[in-house]
Amino acid sequence: MIERLFGDIVGAANVLTAAQDTQPYLTDWRRQYTGAAECVVRPANTAEVARVVECCAQERIAIVPQGGNTGLSGGSVPIGNGREIVLSLTRLNRIRALDRLNDTLTVEAGCVLANVQRAADEAGRLFPLSLAAEGSCQIGGNLSTNAGGINVLRYGTAREQVLGLEVVLADGRIWDGLRGLRKDNTGYDLKQLFLGAEGTLGIITAAVLRLHPRPSASATAWIALESAGAAVELLSLLHERLGERLSAFELLSRSCVEAVLEFAPGTQDPLRAPHPWYVLAELADSGEERLLRERVEKVLADCAERGDIDDAVLAQSGEQARALWRIRETVPEAQFTNVKHDIAVPVSKSAEFIERAGPRLAARFPDVKIYAFGHVGDGNVHYNIGPERLVAERPAVNRIVYDTVAEFSGSISAEHGLGQLKRDEILRHKPAIELELMRALKRTLDPNNLMNPGKVL
Repeated sequence: MIERLFGDIVGAANVLTAAQDTQPYLTDWRRQYTGAAECVVRPANTAEVARVVECCAQERIAIVPQGGNTGLSGGSVPIGNGREIVLSLTRLNRIRALDRLNDTLTVEAGCVLANVQRAADEAGRLFPLSLAAEGSCQIGGNLSTNAGGINVLRYGTAREQVLGLEVVLADGRIWDGLRGLRKDNTGYDLKQLFLGAEGTLGIITAAVLRLHPRPSASATAWIALESAGAAVELLSLLHERLGERLSAFELLSRSCVEAVLEFAPGTQDPLRAPHPWYVLAELADSGEERLLRERVEKVLADCAERGDIDDAVLAQSGEQARALWRIRETVPEAQFTNVKHDIAVPVSKSAEFIERAGPRLAARFPDVKIYAFGHVGDGNVHYNIGPERLVAERPAVNRIVYDTVAEFSGSISAEHGLGQLKRDEILRHKPAIELELMRALKRTLDPNNLMNPGKVL
């Protein structure tokens, strides 16, 4: 029955029901959540998505939209309550249009992020959204979770890279908001409702993305520091001296580097001596690369002379720069099984959060090991807690971390979304009026609760 219901729309080959075919769609990347679904449906275009959604609305079947299934909060897999299908957007993978003069790229939701970056690069432009999973994550998922990545400092989150959206609503109607306008002051900015909503209000099927000039010069520096506080001070100093050239500013604790060195044979420690903290900074500019490197070298030399940094190395080639970035990108896999947090506090309070949370955790769990890393340039710290045995103590660990975040008026989810993982925890942190407004939006756009149920709210 289910095969015929959707097979008439997408073709029988694109309705998966056998366990060996559906299993990869039913478990999240961290293998924390596994749900059940009646089938996996793989439409090829927006019209097919709309027909599938309309059919589900008539049959009261819930829909779990899924892209590359690289999410970290359980938002892209079914919860297994009632009738659910997984709607895979992988086949919606076309680059629809490129407007060089308007600096826009119109893409479908199933486009892999790396392919979007490549299309922009081939046009002499930059699409700046960049994250470790870019070879497999899809742009629809990036927009649905408002992904951040390494370039937020200069370019902003995924939300800020979008000018227009195409969305299939919960009743199967299509909202065509694919407008490449920088200015449109004609009422509510509806696209913002769906960006970061994790598929709970509608299904993003295409987007008009903002492109940027492609830098002709780059410099990558690995910088050693005595403390996380010194990193925050350095961020301010580099902004003063180098301005908007600073694209990325990633913080890593020594524990993260040691985890990578152990996990990935052949990885080299960038500096001869170990240091408590490191910053991986990326700078980009127009003009000659030699001039940018000279400018960065002078700033780092001045910092070292004043004692603002302990040591530093500047990549001398693209391969050296990629080797430095591989260390940062390998950190999540190198400490895969522990209690993970994706928090945000004001940039100025990042170090204070780290300094306050650590002793509190150590007082409760004497064998605690903390892996702190992330985009300290925008206040987003990935604060992971080991050893593995503490996974069983997750609620107690979370309470210490999240209560500390609350002291700084921070967020318990900076870029990974709420999904299933933090759906209940957010009730402790959101003001009642915010939750009331969110629920009102959900009821209005999805009155039958068929859009990714059990996530966010």
